[in-house]
Amino acid sequence: MWRGFGAGAALASALSFSLGADAAEPVDVELVLAVDVSLSMSPAELEIQRAGYAAALTHERVLQAIAEGVHGKIAVTYFEWAGTVSHNVVVPWTVIASRGDAEHVARQLASQPPRSARRTSISGALEFGADLLAESPFQGIKRVIDVSGDGPNNQGAPVDLTRDAVTRQRITINGLPLMTSSGFTSAYDVNDLDQYYTDCVIGGPGAFMIPVNDWSQFPEAIRRKLVLELAGLHSPAWVAEESAHPPVVRAQAASPYDCMIGEKMWRNRSWMYDDDTR
Repeated sequence: MWRGFGAGAALASALSFSLGADAAEPVDVELVLAVDVSLSMSPAELEIQRAGYAAALTHERVLQAIAEGVHGKIAVTYFEWAGTVSHNVVVPWTVIASRGDAEHVARQLASQPPRSARRTSISGALEFGADLLAESPFQGIKRVIDVSGDGPNNQGAPVDLTRDAVTRQRITINGLPLMTSSGFTSAYDVNDLDQYYTDCVIGGPGAFMIPVNDWSQFPEAIRRKLVLELAGLHSPAWVAEESAHPPVVRAQAASPYDCMIGEKMWRNRSWMYDDDTR
């Protein structure tokens, strides 16, 4: 009798899972926005990031790219990250199919101030982003993690190995390296963070990165990146972006860069300081 109940429960569970999978809402892109809030960035810079994403998501070209999709809608979630256990979901999974939807997300981004945290774990952010995609109630034609940050990985699993594990799940990782840091925590920076992102962070079908060399470039870089992620390769939005700007940098097949440079810099220099500033 107990066995029969167990078999029936298993069948019901399987049917429930199947129905849940079938009920997943179709979208063109499931997009995870993973944003660095490590202590190396000032409160003003954190606000620039929030405002930049809000402005980009409500920009006419981004809305055009969304409208040109097969389904005319995307699903987006936004979280902020620092160390391996520092992940704060600011915007849960939300559909954007209209300007009103985008403005709703922008209001969510403005509803609470960003909170800084210690260390820099890009690998932790990628793992958390992959978990968000696994839990998504949507079914996207593309699944993308868009990660931005101002330094190399210095905590958690090796970033290149994590990238490989995530991309094997048919997830594309795009990057926005913020080459804007200076001052006390610059001891943990690398001058060629764009190359680090190209070789060690981004990956998957069509992966690319766009560097930001000055905070004044941030809003346009975010907008352009979203358009390129959302638009089809031959859409008017893609063609307009590619003709107006230098080509984006694609992921490389090999990784000549030392992808453990952040961890090595942390071990070599952390004795100089009494805290986990970076």
